[in-house]
Amino acid sequence: MCIGYGSDKKIRYYLPNGFKKFVVYNAKELQLLMMHNRTYCAEIAHNVSTKKRKEIVERASQLGVMVTGVASAMAERLKEDGNNCYKKERFGAAIDAYTEAIALSPNVPAYWTNRALCHMKRKDWTKVEEDCRKAIQLVHNSVKAHYMLGLALLQKKEYTDGVKELQRALDLGRSSNPTGYMVEEIWEELSKAKYMEWELVSARRSWELSSLKETCEAALNQQCALDMSRTEESSDEAYITHTERLKALERVFEKAAEEDKPTEVPGYLCCNITLEIFRDPVISPSGVTYERAAILEHLKKVGKFDPITREKIDPSKLVPNLAIKEAVAAYLEKHVWAYKMGC
Repeated sequence: MCIGYGSDKKIRYYLPNGFKKFVVYNAKELQLLMMHNRTYCAEIAHNVSTKKRKEIVERASQLGVMVTGVASAMAERLKEDGNNCYKKERFGAAIDAYTEAIALSPNVPAYWTNRALCHMKRKDWTKVEEDCRKAIQLVHNSVKAHYMLGLALLQKKEYTDGVKELQRALDLGRSSNPTGYMVEEIWEELSKAKYMEWELVSARRSWELSSLKETCEAALNQQCALDMSRTEESSDEAYITHTERLKALERVFEKAAEEDKPTEVPGYLCCNITLEIFRDPVISPSGVTYERAAILEHLKKVGKFDPITREKIDPSKLVPNLAIKEAVAAYLEKHVWAYKMGC
């Protein structure tokens, strides 16, 4: 039951155990109330500044007064202070405010992710990782925590784990707010991460193929020299055989390198609006597949009709195209370079 004394309404209630509870607005008011009441507790008004809250808490401690609702209320006020500092790009001050909020209420995930965001602005990736991991411990489905943790791991060149966290953030974002700005932002970072990972693997694979090709060519050259020294046939025939072997070897290595050569993405894997490979494909009642965010934006800004067939569309009738989604996933798994390609 909510018991309180409002200095603005001048209404007093009594707790069942004989204690009185007051809403106070400053330390002076707290002291004045004590002059007339020996047994009571006090609650700080919600619109009191952080500075006054601290003064009230300190004075209450001196007077032996029990103050209720202090930790969470002060923590929220500190979070607001941190948010204001962040907007002014005073990231150090924002970190201090969020740190104080965490000290008061350590089980609020938003305080940890807010502080992580400030650390990210300052490129302090170790602290970003620490705060995000703590936030995920508190709530496993935090889009922001998984997203920033993924970015922090990428900075440490832990590409596999970084991509895993970004993918988790993307899945969570799509399920909660598929057209939100974060979904697009996460996809872009995930695409860059996948492409970077592919570049490293591709460069290593290219070097290995080149090294192996040189070894094979050297072996064929030695074999050719040996054949020419032993054969009774003309050296021209031995040379022709050697040339054919080299050509066959070239074909083998060209085939091996094909998957790392960017080509045009198949049209059926691309959205007719964005001309990019599908990320979250949905199919319209007319049977045409579009990128979810793109078709929803079209329906909102242009009109509720299919941009190709011109048939009327209700957004609620759009259905995920799981077949295309699986096809895209399979294609990207084999052709990772396509994360950076248009159609």
